[in-house]
This record gives sequence, C-alpha cells and structure tokens, in this order.
Amino acid sequence: MLVVEDEEDILEVVSRYLKLDSHEVFTARSLEEMYSVLEKGCVELIVLDLLLPDGDAMDEISSIKVMCPETFIIVLTALREDRNRILGLELGADDYVTKPFNPRELVARVRAVMRRKGSLEKVLIHKDMKLIVHERVLQIGDELVNLSAKEFDILLLLFQNPRRVFSRSEILEHVWRGSERSDRIVDVYMSTLRKKIGKQRLVTVRGVGYRLG
Repeated sequence: MLVVEDEEDILEVVSRYLKLDSHEVFTARSLEEMYSVLEKGCVELIVLDLLLPDGDAMDEISSIKVMCPETFIIVLTALREDRNRILGLELGADDYVTKPFNPRELVARVRAVMRRKGSLEKVLIHKDMKLIVHERVLQIGDELVNLSAKEFDILLLLFQNPRRVFSRSEILEHVWRGSERSDRIVDVYMSTLRKKIGKQRLVTVRGVGYRLG
C-alpha cells in the first residue's frame, strides 16, 4: 500500500497502523514521489491526501486509475465539502475520509474496500493447516477446529505473515484494537490455541513473541 501525505505526523501514524494490520507500506510526500513509486509497480491501495505541496491530488485520481486500474484509492483530506467528496468518488476514488480521523477507522475503511472488491484471499495455507477466511474456519488435515472469534483473528494475523514474529503488544493492538486489555490476555489465548492446534504449530520466540511453527 502507498500512503501519500505531506504532514509527517499523519504519514507516520497511518503507515504504522497499516503495518500493524499486516500491510507492506510505501510512503510519498508529494505527487512527484507518488508517481516515482507507481512507476516501479502498481500498489494494491493508495491512501491519498488531496492537498500536496506540488498540486491538488484530486486532479490526479483519473491518471492514477489509468496508470493502475486495479489500484484502490481512499482519499484523505481536511476538506469537508460534499462536492469534493462526491467529485473524488466520481473520478474513481473508492472511499473518502476527512481529517481529523481515528486511524483505526481508516484501517476499517481499508478493510471494507478490500472486502468489497473481493481482494481478500479466501484460503490461507501453512503446512498442514488451512484457514478458510470467508467461513472463519481452521482445518487441520480433514479435521475442522472450533475457534472463538479472537482465536481466529490471531491465527489470521499469523497466517498472513507466516515468517514474522509478533510481539504481544502487536497482537493486542491488531486483535483487540485499542480496547483496554493487558498483554497477559494474549498469553491466555495462545495457551488455549496451543491446546487446540498443537504446540508445534504455534511457537514462542523467547523474549520476542509468537509465530507459526
């Protein structure tokens, strides 16, 4: 994903939350930098601020869609006028978020756009495990494993990043999304998951966190 934003604080926050949601993130602070990234290859989604130092990004939406027709665009701007929102959507943007905003809301909008466009993978496979995303089911061999909603969300995070080690705080932020919980609850859920899927399939990296086995 590409975040195009000239305000450094917003750029950092948006990038961090998208990374916590398991996305690879590129950044640009101007239209020139944005096109420099896109010339190397189209991204899955662009979070696009409209008011940039070298121009109005509203004028670039159509060009982006011609250059990268499969790329989704969420417009991010301080402008609140309905005409700007409507124009952005008519030009090809997929959604619109106004500043100030909650970064978790933006992540939710990103997920909704991806889901609406059918971009989420339906089945994720790791060795002998199969996570059927649209049914929220885990299958090991021929056996279906009964999971709670949070257990499934934890496994989804790990399946999407099978080689990555996630800290307790990262899992807490992604799965519980800012609700007031201690890191200890992650250990409790991991212990329960191990009993259901086997210790060898869910590994503790001492002093760091958890990953798939």
